[in-house]
Amino acid sequence: MSSPDLAATDFARLAAAHPDPAFPHFHPRPAQGWINDPNGISHINGRHHVFFQYNPESARHHKIAWGHVSSADLVRWEEHPVALRPQDGGPDEYGCWTGVVTDDGGVPTAAYSGVRGDGGHSQVVISRGSADLVSWAQDGHVAASMPSDPLVTAVRDPFIFRFNGKRYAMQGAGLSSGHAALLLYTVEDLSDWKYQGIWLTSENPVASAHTPAEIWECPQLVRVPAGSSAESPSGDEAASEDAWVMMFSLWLSGDHHEHANGVGHLIGTLAEDPATGLPVFSPETGGKSDLGRDFYAPQIVQLQDGAGAGAPDAPASSSALAALAEPKALLWGWANEGPGRDGRRGRSQDEIDAAGWAGVLTHPRLLSVVDGSLAVAPAPEVDAYRGTQLASQAAGNVELSAYAEAVVTTRSGGPAALAADAVVELSLVADGDSSPQVVFSGALAAGEELRVFVDASLVEVYRSGSVATTLRAYPAAGERWVLRLPEGAAADVWQLEQPA
Repeated sequence: MSSPDLAATDFARLAAAHPDPAFPHFHPRPAQGWINDPNGISHINGRHHVFFQYNPESARHHKIAWGHVSSADLVRWEEHPVALRPQDGGPDEYGCWTGVVTDDGGVPTAAYSGVRGDGGHSQVVISRGSADLVSWAQDGHVAASMPSDPLVTAVRDPFIFRFNGKRYAMQGAGLSSGHAALLLYTVEDLSDWKYQGIWLTSENPVASAHTPAEIWECPQLVRVPAGSSAESPSGDEAASEDAWVMMFSLWLSGDHHEHANGVGHLIGTLAEDPATGLPVFSPETGGKSDLGRDFYAPQIVQLQDGAGAGAPDAPASSSALAALAEPKALLWGWANEGPGRDGRRGRSQDEIDAAGWAGVLTHPRLLSVVDGSLAVAPAPEVDAYRGTQLASQAAGNVELSAYAEAVVTTRSGGPAALAADAVVELSLVADGDSSPQVVFSGALAAGEELRVFVDASLVEVYRSGSVATTLRAYPAAGERWVLRLPEGAAADVWQLEQPA
């Protein structure tokens, strides 16, 4: 059982005392057990709440419950007791899977996929929470069952959004044709969803090109600021427009917590159909939402000052983000354990079982659209983890600690120009090892910035104006992290430390 009111200082203390050197120190999670999809992300009563699929009993995906952490500032986190548990004989007796938390008339309410048995269809289950989201009443109420539409063969992962003052929901689905789909619902009463039919499928040419899958899992739809990279950093609200971003986890048959297609997104417009009054999403472009093979099942929360289109049921966003252009959207993703990919050394299931824990959530990420493409950056609050600066404008091979941030830029004040084929590498290197394990390798162009975070076994790389790369790697005894910089590039390096 998780301990209530586990403060940030205790997270740091327990993480530092954890027997596994691969355990992260700056991505709060329970000390033991399996976690996967972030769920129920919300900002209610001045706190950010992040739930996640959780098995406190072992490092395997089984009898999934919802774990829960919260923070007022995205830096100092508290762990709360398990929020939702499978109920014997209930619609979620096999697991409380992916879903959302919304404020329904002042009552925090979870809407999630309840599953009765292995291989069974999911239903949308509703649970009501206390004002602080710590206590939950699970009465097994089902708000939506499997549609009777014979084309729909699988359905999961409800997501709620607002448009033109009305509340809607969608779920990811698979069709008998082998295509992925979204199902649309009207939700005047949160306890009784009205199915409106198949909303979008991967037969759409834009979706087919950018988000191919057999089932679209964990669908998201949010409104984010859009503009040009030529605009001033402070943002010109008169010159910028909003874009609708739809994001999916791209499931293929045979996936078992190893998702080769990863996560994709579509960027487009949302308009009201004059005939039906229902929203219509028209995708215009898209792409990958993360370039790493260890990223899946992200969830986005819409943070909004005011009640414009796209505003959630939750109250206004935190003052820490109030200076940024509206609307704001924060994303968390799941980085799994695994056997290693792309030449990286991984962990076997026996090693995972012995460690007793599995799964990490990423840093919170701020979304925008720049020049028609998705841009992902760490939330500004993450800067608070910067401690002692270890290097300034370092060049060549730069050693990083097991908990570090490096900002790589074009080197200033030196005679060397950045080569057209310049590449930055992050490797695990042992003394006398002629073939280090390359964990990340990416090009660097003039004017670009890379922010590299290392937290034990989790690596996050953020490229300015683009999406992130999420990777897992496990240093062996005697190995150290080395950032290899091309001529013409330099890095500022900080030790990651918990703020006072």
